[in-house]
Amino acid sequence: MDERNRENFIMLPTVDFCFKELMRNPKVRQGFIAAIMGKDPKAIRKTTLIPNATKKESKDAKLGILDVMVEMEDGSKVNMEMQVAYFGWWSSRVLFYVSKTYSGQIKEGEDYDALKKCIHVSILDFIHFPQDKKCYRKIAFCDVETGEQYTDLMELHILELKKLPPGDQNEEGVIRWMRFFGGKNRKEFEDMAKKDEYIEEAYDELKKLSMDEQKRMEYEARQKAIRDYNSQMKSVREYGLKKGMEEGIEQGIKQGQRSVLQKLIRKKKEKGMSLAMIAELLEMTPEEVEELDNEILEEK
Repeated sequence: MDERNRENFIMLPTVDFCFKELMRNPKVRQGFIAAIMGKDPKAIRKTTLIPNATKKESKDAKLGILDVMVEMEDGSKVNMEMQVAYFGWWSSRVLFYVSKTYSGQIKEGEDYDALKKCIHVSILDFIHFPQDKKCYRKIAFCDVETGEQYTDLMELHILELKKLPPGDQNEEGVIRWMRFFGGKNRKEFEDMAKKDEYIEEAYDELKKLSMDEQKRMEYEARQKAIRDYNSQMKSVREYGLKKGMEEGIEQGIKQGQRSVLQKLIRKKKEKGMSLAMIAELLEMTPEEVEELDNEILEEK
């Protein structure tokens, strides 16, 4: 990378390595979590980043999805994940991990009142809910008829970056943070930083990370790993589609040939020919002709 490109280089928060590094900054965590909880950032007095190694026992080990686990002052936990590529079973995955986090709090001999609130935040750079244009959802346990909330001990927050409207709409709170996470260049980050001191802190951290040679190398390695994984998945899908089409065409040809033979057999039988004579005429074995003839009879 030449000197000019090095100066202009800026990491993008949609790369989960960058997002995780940003969340190491206490003020950035404070601002974003406050937005998620709908609180004034000053009300979020303490957040502790919990070391959380990639879950090697999970299917995510193929890609090593990075997550950020934060413990609040009252013991409640907030788990945050950035996911760029489409993930078909994201809902099931999220429920699995938020349930595991929730149940994992209680130790043998403890009562259920020891359980604290668990929040899972999904920041998605793909469309998860295609049925509408709503870019942010807060999901909790509710009565399906009345909408009355059953408990606030487990919450899911789904942020769909692809659904953000083009251009800033004088946004605030979660939507403003979504705009920041989806930023693509320095100008966009600079403009957002002027509107919010916590996002300004995030942008300052982003600049520091981008200037750090070691962090830049880790970021680019992570980018490459994600790109390679997505490319492999695309190749597998395309190969599967091609093979499926080829096999479908081949099957169609075979089925078409079979249908033609059955019509010939039917016509020859109507003219009084025996199956043995038809087999000789079509250069087939009597057994093959009989099988086709039986299929004709079954269809009737």
